[in-house]
Amino acid sequence: MYIKHRHRLFLWSLLYAFLVFCTLVKGALANDQLRVSDALPVKGVVGFAQDTLANDWRLMQVKEVERALATYPEVDFIVTDGKGSVALQAQQIRALAEQVDVLIISPRTEALLSNIISDIHADGTPVILLDRGIKGDGYTSFVHGQNEAIGRQAGEFIAQALKGKGSVLMLEGVLGASATTQRTAGFMAVMTQYPDILVITRTANYLRADSIHVIRDLLEQGIVFDALFAQSDSMAEGARMALEQADINLADLPIVGIDYIQAAQDALLKGHQSLSLTYPTGGKEGLSWLFAYCAVRVFPNG
Repeated sequence: MYIKHRHRLFLWSLLYAFLVFCTLVKGALANDQLRVSDALPVKGVVGFAQDTLANDWRLMQVKEVERALATYPEVDFIVTDGKGSVALQAQQIRALAEQVDVLIISPRTEALLSNIISDIHADGTPVILLDRGIKGDGYTSFVHGQNEAIGRQAGEFIAQALKGKGSVLMLEGVLGASATTQRTAGFMAVMTQYPDILVITRTANYLRADSIHVIRDLLEQGIVFDALFAQSDSMAEGARMALEQADINLADLPIVGIDYIQAAQDALLKGHQSLSLTYPTGGKEGLSWLFAYCAVRVFPNG
C-alpha cells in the first residue's frame, strides 16, 4: 500500500503483492503538522456522503471510519446513504457541506458530481475522496486503489484459467464511476491479447441483488459463459446464488471477485470462488490527514 502525502511516501504490504493503494494529499500542511500529538484534542464535525450502504464493502468503509473516530469523543460523525442515486447523493453532499468541518465523499459518478464537489471545496470545506475520484483537482485528499492494475490481474487469472479460449462474463459496477472505468480498462487490456476469449459484459452496480437478476436473465436467454469476473465480491456472491439455484456446479466455474469480504472468504474455503483481490476501504488512510487537519485547526498556533 502506498500512502503518498504531499511530501512523503510510506509503504505497507498487503495480502496480494500486486495491490497498491495510493493517496494524493494536496493540503497545505507541512511535514511536522502531519504528526498529530496525542496531547492535542481532535474536535469538530465529520460528514461522510456514501454512495450506498447496500454494498457490503461500502458499509465496511463507513464502519472503518466510524471505529477510528470513536476514540475521539469531541468529533461528531454524520453519515448519509445515497441509496445508489446520484441525485440523492448530490443533495446530501450539499446539505452536509453546510454542517461539517470535513467532508468525506465516495462519489457515485464523476460526470454529475465533479462540479458540485469542486465548488464545495472551493468554498473552503476540506474534501476527502475515498475510492472514487472526480474530474479536476477540486478536493483536498484522494485515497484510492490502483484499479486498472487490479483489473489486469483479474484478466490474467481468467485467461490462464481458460487457457486462452472460451467465454467470460464481466459484471461491471456503477457505470461512470472511476473505479468501474479503470477496472474494466485493465481487464479488457488483457483480454485483447486473447482473441479466442469472448467477453460478455453486464452491469450490476456492485450490488448482490442486481447481480442475481443479471445472472437469471442470462440463463433464461440461454447465454452461457465459462468464467466470471465480478468487479466486487458482493456481485460475485449474487452470481453464485443465482448459479446455484440453476444447479450449476460452482467448482467448475472460475470466479474472480474484488474486496475479500467475508462472503468471499467463505466461498474460497468451499471452493466456490477461485480468487478474491483485496481492496482496502481507505478509511484509515483518509483519516490520517483528517486528524492532522482538525488538530491544526483547533490549535492554529500549536
